[in-house]
Amino acid sequence: MQDYREAARLDALHQLKLLDTPPSEHFDRITRMAAHVFGLPIAAVSLTDKDRQWFKSRVGVDHCSIPREKAPCSEVAEVRDVVVIEDFATHPFYADSLLAAHGTRFYAGAPLVTKEGYGLGALCVLGTEPRVATPGELAALADLAAMVMEQIELQHSFGRIDPISGLPTRAQFRDDLADLALDCPGQARIAVVADLARDDQIAKIVGAMGAARLDEMVREAAHAIQGALGANRTAYHVGTTQFAFLSPPEVDVEGYVAVLQRGFEAIRATSSVRFVTSVAIGVRPFRLGEVAPEDVLRGAASAAQDARRNDGAIALYSETRDSEMRRHYDLLQDFGEALEAGDQLRLVFQPRVDLATRRCLGAETLLRWCHPTLGEVSPAEFIPIIEQTALARPATQWVLEHALDQLASWSAAGLDLTLSINISAANLMEADLIQRIQLALIARPLRPSQLEIELTESAMMAQPEKALAMLRELAEAGIALAIDDFGTGHSSLAYLQQVPAHVVKIDQAFVRGLSAPQGADYVLVETMVGLLHKLGRRVVAEGVETETAAAILAGMGCEEAQGYWFARPLEVAAFAEWIEARKALAA
Repeated sequence: MQDYREAARLDALHQLKLLDTPPSEHFDRITRMAAHVFGLPIAAVSLTDKDRQWFKSRVGVDHCSIPREKAPCSEVAEVRDVVVIEDFATHPFYADSLLAAHGTRFYAGAPLVTKEGYGLGALCVLGTEPRVATPGELAALADLAAMVMEQIELQHSFGRIDPISGLPTRAQFRDDLADLALDCPGQARIAVVADLARDDQIAKIVGAMGAARLDEMVREAAHAIQGALGANRTAYHVGTTQFAFLSPPEVDVEGYVAVLQRGFEAIRATSSVRFVTSVAIGVRPFRLGEVAPEDVLRGAASAAQDARRNDGAIALYSETRDSEMRRHYDLLQDFGEALEAGDQLRLVFQPRVDLATRRCLGAETLLRWCHPTLGEVSPAEFIPIIEQTALARPATQWVLEHALDQLASWSAAGLDLTLSINISAANLMEADLIQRIQLALIARPLRPSQLEIELTESAMMAQPEKALAMLRELAEAGIALAIDDFGTGHSSLAYLQQVPAHVVKIDQAFVRGLSAPQGADYVLVETMVGLLHKLGRRVVAEGVETETAAAILAGMGCEEAQGYWFARPLEVAAFAEWIEARKALAA
């Protein structure tokens, strides 16, 4: 029965994943308080393992553990009660113990007991002179031991220790950094975030070998990083494959970056996944107490993302880049509100002109956002942000509904136009996209041919097979399709030949330089137009800004154009005026 009880106790201890974890300021504060209450030089949070006493926290002790044999903390764990040894030299059992041999004369320990009744160890104080413990001192020691247990349970219950790596979590990093700022305000430190792998690399590892292999990689990395830091510094597990830690105080940033470079090269050299992962490291210098803990961690993580984007192993925190990322996040949050506000978003329309007759055939629908405090936000800034999120669907639906409302209004007024609407790669993955478009057309009512869906080469190539299937369904429904920004993507001609798009829009980057029927720009655009015609596509040139460029394109056989030479994107009323003015000129 005793063996079973001990096995259950050890299991309870190991389940907490406290053994061999880095020091924690939360425990150290309690340990210092215990030493102060007794006025003694030595105190520890001692956990009783199978054959050792391991110190989660210690004051006045250099070593991390001692043998369990004849260690009074072991007795405390077994009896789950306070144990006091007033003088080791005269004690019948402990007089020849290791502690006595090293000069210990006094000991008092209060038990660390789980809610299930398992004794984990003790909060203990030790002295080099015999003494008597007062009832008040023992009561205080018991209270402090209870505080240790509350901290243990808090960490275990609320994710303060990661179950895979065994390292403290992001929440613990924030708390420890806040405590450190109280103890050492103004001290210069460097926060480091190491991101072990890209998302696609993680997905490949899990897909090929299962989630257990990823867990092994995380444990391996945790052991390597904590081993490199040493016993007196702490590594934290702050993301799926992200680890964070702090530099020693007052180190030179440039020199420390070199240290990190060498250290991670050594870790990578022995990594079991070194050929299928890439490490990105972010470095964020700061002063304790001057930057919020969450901002410290976020800044280091932001720098790691910069390192990842720039294919560099280490990147230094950039306040400018961090401000951009925060602005992007704020815009993302605010755009959701803008969709519901009713007075922030609007549509403008840029005419598309037949180059042979100069008649307006249609218009491209463009979204504009007037932010309540920032004013006009460039679509070049906010559209790429929302396209990567769940806002892509409601944003496209908003544009679709309002654009078709306007098209219905123009049709009722006798204006026969085709309206183009841009969609993103995320929209192509929406199973009900075609149904929503068809319902919107029926509700007006409008012919499917009056609507043209534009998408870029890059959007199609995100998931080419799914995109192709969706585009074929759109074409079968009678909706016109156009490939936007042609020439800037990475699609193959074989793939483009399969896309059921009747219109291809040559990107403005190739058109703006057209000033004479010669030169590299001319040859390139002429080749594109000829190739697209051979593929049976109608060609639209974007970014036409001069009459010369328009004439050159017309001479190549390019059917349509849009750009500032004809009109900038126009508000609804201005678009109607522009149309009337064109009619007057034609007359």
